[in-house]
Amino acid sequence: MRRPRRTIVAAVVIVAFIVASPRSAQSDAAPLTVVAKIPLPDGKGRIDHLAYDAGRRRLYVAELGNDSVAIVDVARQRFERRVPGFAEPQGIAYLAATDAVYVSTAGDGFLRAFHAADMSKMASAKLGEDADNVRVDATAARVYVGFGGGGIAILDPGTLERLGDIPLRGHPEGFQLSATDERIFVNVPDAREIAVIGRFREKQLSSWPVTEMRGNFPMAIDEAGGQVISVFRSPAHIASFQASTGKIVRAVEACGDADDVFVDARRLRVYVVCGEGVVDVLNKTTLERIARIQTASGARTGLFSPDADLLFIAARATPDSGAAVWVLKPGD
Repeated sequence: MRRPRRTIVAAVVIVAFIVASPRSAQSDAAPLTVVAKIPLPDGKGRIDHLAYDAGRRRLYVAELGNDSVAIVDVARQRFERRVPGFAEPQGIAYLAATDAVYVSTAGDGFLRAFHAADMSKMASAKLGEDADNVRVDATAARVYVGFGGGGIAILDPGTLERLGDIPLRGHPEGFQLSATDERIFVNVPDAREIAVIGRFREKQLSSWPVTEMRGNFPMAIDEAGGQVISVFRSPAHIASFQASTGKIVRAVEACGDADDVFVDARRLRVYVVCGEGVVDVLNKTTLERIARIQTASGARTGLFSPDADLLFIAARATPDSGAAVWVLKPGD
């Protein structure tokens, strides 16, 4: 018996709704949502790297152009205070084991440690010109700082006693410590390579050529995928390298003027922070772009904190707006 046309149409609509609803709900969920813009009063010039203190829910911001470190209360979403007197602060890190904040300064080539509770001085060490990125190894109790024409200094996190130096063929930019072995992967754009060094053997173990790509500044490690991810400025590309061999797995276009990249292991994503005023959200495995989030021109540094489950973006002051920390929440 032939069914009434109205019944058939209704059934088709119901089936279509059931099939389409999960897909629609997924596509409507933004991969990153701006939840706050925290002003940095009187912030001037370029902003470099950031560090997060999970216990206090506090963000430390290296205000390179302001010769200061800004402290932001993330829980209350407000600027807390500013510590002046730094000569072009670039790298910054927090280590819970010592409850200390480490700040490297390009202007005078120092690394300084501060008690996080009140930012009182703890220790200092002269490294050499252009002290830059800072990484901490809580397990081995070491601090690593890139500096000068080509080297990474190794320091004791409590006293900042200099324990050694690892030479490189050019100034180190972004570098990351492997969580599974002694290797440190280092972007050395002047040498057009990714250097692989041994933190215990204190020497370079191998060199990965980067072919025709130039300006490899930010770096992240995809531990679960066994890959090292590096972002290049010329041309603007992101590439993944097999961590065991250095072979390029894939390379695709990325946003321009990148200075930070992070892996969100929970959501299998990569976040690329770019000075052209965007964050590229990529699939971790394929590097396919999921979304491009608009931020602010010149906002090329940031920090993704798995502890806070937030992405912080440092937006420098412009003629139209003051300096601020943008807080973005990843969506599932």
